[in-house]
Amino acid sequence: MSILVDSDTRLMVQGITGREGSFHTHQMLEYGTRVVAGVTPGKGGERVDGVPVYNTVKEAVRDTGANTSVVFVPAKFAPDAIYEATDAGIKLIVCITEGIPTLDMVKVCYYVKMKGSRLIGPNCAGVISPGKSKVGIMPASIYKEGRLGIVSRSGTLTYEVVYNLTRANFGQSTCVSIGGDPVIGSSFIDILELFEKDPQTEAVVLIGEIGGTDEEEAAKFIRSKMKKPVVALVAGKTAPPGKRMGHAGAIISGGEGSAQQKIKTFQKFSIPVAESPLQVVDLVRSILSGGS
Repeated sequence: MSILVDSDTRLMVQGITGREGSFHTHQMLEYGTRVVAGVTPGKGGERVDGVPVYNTVKEAVRDTGANTSVVFVPAKFAPDAIYEATDAGIKLIVCITEGIPTLDMVKVCYYVKMKGSRLIGPNCAGVISPGKSKVGIMPASIYKEGRLGIVSRSGTLTYEVVYNLTRANFGQSTCVSIGGDPVIGSSFIDILELFEKDPQTEAVVLIGEIGGTDEEEAAKFIRSKMKKPVVALVAGKTAPPGKRMGHAGAIISGGEGSAQQKIKTFQKFSIPVAESPLQVVDLVRSILSGGS
């Protein structure tokens, strides 16, 4: 098994005719993802890599049975794209788009949750269940099917960790990039809950960064609700307060959100914290061997 996406995923690409949408559609098809439809208003009837393009999500769902959507729509129009997918009954929406205004996302996240759908992102790399399906922009060649769950706010840092894990023969069940914006559709806790229930996942790697308190809340959840072992990595130990570091949500402000503070919380709850991406491999090896 896996979480969120698998071989039964029927993917629709919103913004498929754009540069990013068409490029990553090709990459996802090459990986073996079942991309069944694309949506670009005004481009209905065209094809991208053999995938039929529709004017509306409703039409695409009706004709193809799409159950998952990935959004490559410009920030100005991305909220409407997410609303449209939600209204069409899509249960998993992965939004790659960055730069969506925070107040817009507050409304979008509330609406998606109210309608019973799940949103990953925005400003994320997507979701991959190695050997089954890739929904997003991650470099598929570094992933290997296995029993380790990955949940991360960072995209590129995840790639470095996964590359090292795969080289050490630690494969992954599912890897989820939840996004680095201040307001996102799914939190660490949302994904940790799914990993805890997933029989394929034996252990989890959580990759955090500066900004907000999501990592601290996740640490409390791991301590009180999870039986599976978790290893953490927190980026940004040298980040100065008040300066945004990459992601819109990666900023230390009001005395909260520092890497040191997050690391202390994980350690307080006896959750191992790696000093570097490479050390994640050693900690995973230790927890899977029972600490020996």
